[in-house]
Amino acid sequence: MKNLNLIIVLLLLFSACKSDKKEAVSELETSLTDAEKIAHAYGINNWNNVKEIAFTFNVDKDSTHFERSWIWQPKTNQVTFISKNDTIHYNRTQLDSTVINTDKAFINDKYWLLAPFNLVWDEGITISTPLEEISPISKKSLNKIAVTYSNEGGYTPGDAYDLYYNSNYIIKEWVYRKENAKVPTMITTWENNTNFNDIIISLNHVKADDNWELFFTNVSIK
Repeated sequence: MKNLNLIIVLLLLFSACKSDKKEAVSELETSLTDAEKIAHAYGINNWNNVKEIAFTFNVDKDSTHFERSWIWQPKTNQVTFISKNDTIHYNRTQLDSTVINTDKAFINDKYWLLAPFNLVWDEGITISTPLEEISPISKKSLNKIAVTYSNEGGYTPGDAYDLYYNSNYIIKEWVYRKENAKVPTMITTWENNTNFNDIIISLNHVKADDNWELFFTNVSIK
């Protein structure tokens, strides 16, 4: 009888622990902003494990193709740029005039690759209150936040992005508005979500009204 009572007590304690864990997770989820939930959906919790990320940034327009490749070690901020004509090594903590244009290209390409994480990483941004809106490409009702950058600092101050995402906080489309213009500068899809060591990357971005695609190849995360 004593053994039975002990088993019942242990089961009750185990059940209580599971309930406490569920409540803790629930409280964490409700305390996050939508921007943070997007970053979490793409695996930002696993970013601290990343030692190196490599990728090739590609753009196809009509019959033309453009590409450039990168290797980035985020813990040291060491960057390697690789093109058909050149290979450049530099560290983002020691920028000088000789690598500024290369670094601008790196920031652009990395932003496309890891935009969900920049919602958490970047300083000097304003994020609007989430709302439901008809998306520009699919014409579906999706959640939307607008991300606006400060007019000071960075390579493209004052730019804005409208992110359209589903109930799972996965981005489906976005709008880029240069210098926070009302008229969109560029609208693309977010497609082909792929898991790389628990980091989710959207590999393909397509315009609806143009023979244009931005996509990533040779992606690896260590």
